[in-house]
Amino acid sequence: MSNTTVESWGRYPHYPQTPHQVHWRSELAATYAQLAKAHTSTLAFGNGRSYGDSCLAQSQHLIHTAALNRFIHVDWQTGIIAAEAGVTLADILSVAVPNGWFLPVTPGTKYVTLGGAVANDVHGKNHHVRGTFGCHVRSFGLIRSNQDYLICSKEQNTDLFAASIGGLGLTGIIDYVELQLMPIRSSMIDTTTVRFNNLAEFFALANELDAQHEYSVAWIDCLAKGTSIGRGVFFVGDHAQEGGLIVPNKRKLSVPFTPPISAINQLSLRLFNSAYYRAHHSTRSNNNVSYEPFFYPLDGILQWNRLYGRHGFQQYQCVIPDNTAQECMTALLQTIAKSGSGSFLAVLKKCGDIPSLGLLSFPMSGVSLALDFPQHQRLNQQLFPLLDAIVYAANGRLYPAKDAHMSGEHFRRFYPNWQKLDALRDPALLSRFWHRVTEL
Repeated sequence: MSNTTVESWGRYPHYPQTPHQVHWRSELAATYAQLAKAHTSTLAFGNGRSYGDSCLAQSQHLIHTAALNRFIHVDWQTGIIAAEAGVTLADILSVAVPNGWFLPVTPGTKYVTLGGAVANDVHGKNHHVRGTFGCHVRSFGLIRSNQDYLICSKEQNTDLFAASIGGLGLTGIIDYVELQLMPIRSSMIDTTTVRFNNLAEFFALANELDAQHEYSVAWIDCLAKGTSIGRGVFFVGDHAQEGGLIVPNKRKLSVPFTPPISAINQLSLRLFNSAYYRAHHSTRSNNNVSYEPFFYPLDGILQWNRLYGRHGFQQYQCVIPDNTAQECMTALLQTIAKSGSGSFLAVLKKCGDIPSLGLLSFPMSGVSLALDFPQHQRLNQQLFPLLDAIVYAANGRLYPAKDAHMSGEHFRRFYPNWQKLDALRDPALLSRFWHRVTEL
C-alpha cells in the first residue's frame, strides 16, 4: 500500500487515488487479483496524463505501471520496437531518433506511456496522413482477471485488439506493446507558418495546405470576436531531409508550486493571445526547427498544470463532421469568446478519414477544437451545456481522455459501439468515467 496519492493531469474531479506500484510484468497478475478481491475493481495508471476521470478508478485504487519502463526488443532495420507499457513516448524518441526512426503518430505531449497511448488511441498533427496511434500498433499483451494471458493483434484475439485500442484501459491490463515506427532522415522539422484573420481563412488554408504536408495544426485566439472570430496562426511541417538525428537536451523550466488561484484569467489570456497573434507575420514564413517545440510546446514547462491553481482545469475537446464544421466552429468560438474564458494553447485542426480499429476512437473526418478552462462551477452549469448542445446537434463527439463532464446520454450517442466495449470489459476494471457515462 502506497502512502501517496495520484490525480489526473487536470486535477479535476478531485478523487485522489492510491497507487499500487508494480516493478515487473510478472507481478501484474497477482497485484491485479489482490486489488480486485480487496476493492472489487481497479484500473491501470501510467504517467497520469489523461485530463479528466477516465484514468481514475471507481474504487480509487490503481495499478501503477510507470515502473514497467523497459524495452523488450528493437529492430533498427525495420523500425519495429516492443516495450513495456510504462515506457513513455519520450523514452522511445530518445533511442529511436538517433537510429533514424520517429513515432508514426504523437499527441501534444511526449510524456504519455505506451499503454496510455493505446488505451486512448491518441492522435496528432498528421491524422489526415497516418490516422491514430492504434493504426501502427502491431500487438500487445493483455492480462484479464477471468482469462489466461493473451496476445492481441490483427491476427490474434482480434475482438479484444479492437476493443483495447481506445478502450480506456477497461479490457485488461496491457503489459507490453509492439509498435511500427516511421523512418526519418533528420530530427529537424521544415515548417511553414502563416497568420490568418478569421475562421474562414483557417478553412481555406487547411484545404490548401493539409494535403501538401505531413503535419498541420492551428493556434487560435479563443477570445477574438466579431469579424476576427477564429483568428490565429497556421502551422504545417515535414521531416527535414538534412540536419542530423539529434535528441534535444535543453534544460526545462518548471512551475515550482500551485498558486491558490488560477494564473489563467481573462486579463492574462487577452494579453497573451494578442501578443502571440501579432508576433507572427501575415505573410508565410519558413523555418527549420527541432521536433520538440513543434510537437511538444507545453512539455518545455514541467508541471504546467499547476498554473491553473488548486482547483485544476478541464479541457474541452470536440470534433465536428466536415459538412457542418465551419458553421459549428463559429458557434462554439462565439460562445467561448462571450464567456471570457479559455486557454493559451487553443488548438484547431482538421482530422482525416483514415479509420481506426478502435471501437471508441475519437477522431472522425472533420475539425477538432481543444482548449483548457480553469475549473469553476459555472463551467459545468453554464458554458459546457451550451457547447455540448452545439456538438450534439452537429453529430460531433467529445474526447473521453480529456473529459470530466460528458453526460451519459451524450456519450452513448457519440459512441454507439460503447455496448460492444462494455461486453468485452474486464469486470474487475472500472473507471469513474465509465461508471458515470454508462450508468443507465
